[in-house]
Amino acid sequence: MSSKVTSIGLKGLEGYRVQVEAQVKDGMESFIFVGLPDASVKESKERVAATLHSMGFPIVDRKVVINLSPAEVKKNGPLFDLAIAIAVLKSGGFLKKQGIPFETGFIGALSLDGTVLPVEGMIAAILAAKRLCLKRLYLPFDPTIPPVDIPEMELLYVENLQDVLDLLEGRQPLPFVQPKSSFFDEQKVVERDFSQIIGHVFAKRALEIAASGEHYVLMDGPPGCGKSLLAETFPSILPPLSKEAQLEKISLHQLAGAPYNSLTLPPYRHPHHSASAVSIIGGGTNPKPGEVSLAHRVVLFLDELGEFSKKTLDMLRQPLENEKVTISRVHSTVTYPAKFIFIAAMNPCPCGYLGSNRNYCICSEKQIKAYKNRVSGPILDRIDILLSLRPVDLKGHNFQGIEPSEDVRKRVQRARERQYERYGKEICNASVPFEQLIKQHPLTNNQQHELQSLSIKQGFSNRVQIKLIRLARTIADLKGEQMISDEALLEALSLRKMKPNTTQSMYVETLAGECSDEY
Repeated sequence: MSSKVTSIGLKGLEGYRVQVEAQVKDGMESFIFVGLPDASVKESKERVAATLHSMGFPIVDRKVVINLSPAEVKKNGPLFDLAIAIAVLKSGGFLKKQGIPFETGFIGALSLDGTVLPVEGMIAAILAAKRLCLKRLYLPFDPTIPPVDIPEMELLYVENLQDVLDLLEGRQPLPFVQPKSSFFDEQKVVERDFSQIIGHVFAKRALEIAASGEHYVLMDGPPGCGKSLLAETFPSILPPLSKEAQLEKISLHQLAGAPYNSLTLPPYRHPHHSASAVSIIGGGTNPKPGEVSLAHRVVLFLDELGEFSKKTLDMLRQPLENEKVTISRVHSTVTYPAKFIFIAAMNPCPCGYLGSNRNYCICSEKQIKAYKNRVSGPILDRIDILLSLRPVDLKGHNFQGIEPSEDVRKRVQRARERQYERYGKEICNASVPFEQLIKQHPLTNNQQHELQSLSIKQGFSNRVQIKLIRLARTIADLKGEQMISDEALLEALSLRKMKPNTTQSMYVETLAGECSDEY
């Protein structure tokens, strides 16, 4: 007699239902797997056989056939051990309960003594089970992940295979005491604060706009002018992660084997410019998430952007545009989410002092052109805000009374809540479909004419024009305005340079000055 049990397979962060079908019959003793199992799945026959023997269910003089469906998808990892053991016990007549509901799933690895062990990708599997509408899920407790509460799905944490059998047959197992979780520190605070940054009023305002609408930012300026400090302080003005974002963050870090310190604080990824393209984008024989996915839901900061290889930077085109990255290999194609706020910083030239009034630039015109060409036009086209910073003269500055990050974060939170209410879901102006954005609050005829005329004059692409409208919508949200005002559109224009490859600081310096004085 054959039996079927439901489990969850993972293809990157995406999960799918796996039907574990077992048939135990008389014959030469063997354990056969079909359904494209990899080496780690095939090894489960030894773990399952040893577990059943230690529990008094020896499979002697029996032929066991395990079919993993869908047969055309390659299965990997020890995630199916528990489901295989239950299917074998049911098919062999060792399990009294004959009917296991289709909406009941089993995940977890087995040790030789029957202990159910956590595996890589537990959170991703739980979220997949929710999407697949499972009603009950048996799984091991993992102290490195937070307790998960999924509405309309019962999570049954078990310590060993005997606990599973007791629950299935209606017996009450020994009470399971959950070990203390040590996955994060809720009391951890962000060390950087906007109150520590002197000057840069316009840059702070630009970052506030970026945080409110999840816009991309590129800063250039000489060494020591504050680019890295502004970027490191940026997470301090971001709202805490939602429950859904927290689970996505943990899932990606688990799959990548990367540590994380806090659950609610936004992730901040800061890879070195010597990092390989695979480490940034993701990949490998069994594709793992890269930095763009580990920064999912908040910040990816690339310092010294001009020092990254041109190949690596051009590979950012897809995640910057589509907010996901697709990695194709011979055996499978995996898609990971990559919805992040992109913050980048670079010097105006290799030596860093082009256009400086205090230091002499020693770079040739050819060197400057080659340096700037590392950041291609398509990448610059995808960036919303282009800032040019200059060193701050500390003379005459008041070091007291600088606005703290907490006050800015409150304004950012209010602006995001307006966007969530307008669009009916947790999405910001930078990501919402343009048709939905412009349908609810279109520009006036005069605003459209002025924007088009200016775009033709400055050579702005269609993508840049759309980004300017998105910026203006975010500025209006920060001001609490229903419609996009002329002032909001004017400020959005001040956040673009005249030409990406020139050394002029802002699109219109007088407009930038007016906006910075206002704020």
